[in-house]
Amino acid sequence: MKDYIERRAIEVGEYIIKTKATVREAAKKFGISKSTVHKDLTDRLLKIDPVLAKSVHKVLDKNKAERHIRGGMATRMKYLKK
Repeated sequence: MKDYIERRAIEVGEYIIKTKATVREAAKKFGISKSTVHKDLTDRLLKIDPVLAKSVHKVLDKNKAERHIRGGMATRMKYLKK
């Protein structure tokens, strides 16, 4: 694996932990696709730094559990603006 990919995976992982960001927010921040963020965090980071990967996985699981709430709030805000 190339060095810049490893560095990016670690940076994205640390960003997710620090800010509790979603995959979509991290992708926007780093200018990469959601698929790349997901691949970095689930596959690559696990090989590079398993401890960091475990911490990131906890945040991602929490975000996944709450996504229906965020979606409902977004829909609510959409119709309140109309």
